[in-house]
Amino acid sequence: MSTSNDAAGLAALSICESLLLAMNDRGLLPENEIVGVLRDAAAPHENTIDTEPDAEIHRAVAALINQIIAGGNSVRRPPA
Repeated sequence: MSTSNDAAGLAALSICESLLLAMNDRGLLPENEIVGVLRDAAAPHENTIDTEPDAEIHRAVAALINQIIAGGNSVRRPPA
């Protein structure tokens, strides 16, 4: 990926995370729905066939989305 594509991807990710946080803060989407949205986003990338030309990037995308789910980045959770 080129630097401009990397920047565009990071910008899109930041915007989407901010939107998910805002929707949760406003009570528009509960945490379980936000996690569902993220899982739905990861699913097609997880199901990539090894022979596809971009299989490696798809797996990286799925791994990143799953890290966001695990880390709770898109939902404000109270400290443990």
